[in-house]
Amino acid sequence: MSVLDNDLKTQLGAYLQRVQQPFELVASLDDSETSKQTLELLQTIQSLRSDKITVRTDGNDARKPSFSVQRVGSEASLRFAGLPLGHEFTSLVLALLWTGGHPPKVEQDTIDAIKALDGEYNFEMYMSLSCHNCPDVVQALSLMAILNPRVKTVVIEGGAYQKEVEARQVMAVPMVFLNGELFGSGRMMIEEIVAKLDKGAGARDAAKLNAKDPYDVLIVGGGPAGSAAAVYAARKGIRTGVATGRMGGQVNDTMSIENYI
Repeated sequence: MSVLDNDLKTQLGAYLQRVQQPFELVASLDDSETSKQTLELLQTIQSLRSDKITVRTDGNDARKPSFSVQRVGSEASLRFAGLPLGHEFTSLVLALLWTGGHPPKVEQDTIDAIKALDGEYNFEMYMSLSCHNCPDVVQALSLMAILNPRVKTVVIEGGAYQKEVEARQVMAVPMVFLNGELFGSGRMMIEEIVAKLDKGAGARDAAKLNAKDPYDVLIVGGGPAGSAAAVYAARKGIRTGVATGRMGGQVNDTMSIENYI
């Protein structure tokens, strides 16, 4: 049975027409069935845009199967260990597009902050193909690796590396390690990750805030109550500010939302 059905191949082919710059998919494989499926997936991707995408099978990474996604002439380091299908198929497609030069839908301030990160950041992120909160983290760390060569990201499908998961006591996903140490678990947006790494972000944000006119109302908290209060205040023409770590609060982590403004 093919790794991708005909509908997915058609959709993927349409997306890959947006690739502007050539890149390579370099596979590290063994004799396992998962390696055979990985190679089939990569060859399918290559066949849909053979003028821009090259597949190599001479990778020597310790994790097998795995494959790197790398723009020709770039030092970026993004690797998928295991098959990124299920909920992570969209993450794979976005990684291909971003590596191929298609612009991400991310604020320019965030992109600039990623590119300005100094130091060495080696991320290992564990996910599962049925995890609903994993794609945001996978996509964030993938984009960071594509934009900044000092950021290296490996996305690991836990089911394919069960011994590794047990050894590192990964009890739930998504779970992220940075330079061998636990960095965070659960859903994280790209802005949150960058803020944790960018030590100067707080001062820059404070300077931007100081340059603005004062708010008539400042709402502390951006969950359902804070968001509703902000919407109704703004509708009355009141200059309204919201102070929050992330808009939506814990609602971002739930699977079903009803009657949420």
